[in-house]
Amino acid sequence: MLRQRLLTAAILIPLVIGAIFALPDAGFVALLALFVLAGAWEWTRICGLRAAPARGLYLLIFALCLWLLRQPPAAWLHLVLGLALLGWAAAIPVLLAYARGRDYLRDRRFVKLLIGFFLLLPPFVALAQLRADPRFGPAYVLLLLLLIWTADSAAYFSGRRFGRRKLLPAVSPGKSWEGVAGALLATLALGVAAAYYFALPLAGFVLLALMVTLVSILGDLSESLFKRQAGLKDSGRLLPGHGGVLDRIDSLTSAAPLFLAGMLWITERA
Repeated sequence: MLRQRLLTAAILIPLVIGAIFALPDAGFVALLALFVLAGAWEWTRICGLRAAPARGLYLLIFALCLWLLRQPPAAWLHLVLGLALLGWAAAIPVLLAYARGRDYLRDRRFVKLLIGFFLLLPPFVALAQLRADPRFGPAYVLLLLLLIWTADSAAYFSGRRFGRRKLLPAVSPGKSWEGVAGALLATLALGVAAAYYFALPLAGFVLLALMVTLVSILGDLSESLFKRQAGLKDSGRLLPGHGGVLDRIDSLTSAAPLFLAGMLWITERA
């Protein structure tokens, strides 16, 4: 399994980096939209929606939202980012309640379908704006991905090597507090290096990098909860060794809005 994961990653990572730097803004937004629609299709499966017409209608509504949000006014951007951050804050008590045996969302299909919009639309907006904003651009999109990939890899390997205390075993048995510590240490180092490379305020950016790491873990745990409710191991089968699109972007869904909000805050006060 690890070999297959590494092989798929070795193919995907250069393609993703190439798309970030080579595509025009419109092409990048279109590619993001395809990923979001693929994730939305998988989300209907997680929510237990089986009928193809209903799933197609859900995707049609998603496509309309993507069109409306492809170049949002500043007020819309702040609203989307604010709602995303509030939504992820609300996910914390839901996860803790589930860990204690209280499942508030199990049979609430309509609520979960609505959650899909809060899950997938804000990262679409955040990534599109991050790349299009002349203060940031493709390099900052890559920096965000590097933070997430570093945290994910460090959590995986440090958890396997040192993991003793489980984080939320009822939600994701494989995650440990030692894995979280490894992720934070790795992104701390990357955050320091990135702050010097991009001439960013050291304390502010390192704090943002650590917050992005924690929120990326929250996104991962949240998707694990919904998959567990649905009795699914993976959100899909599109990516060999990785599962579906949602399995690969679960951390990004929560991290991207926070990263953009943090970068806007840092640059406006620099």
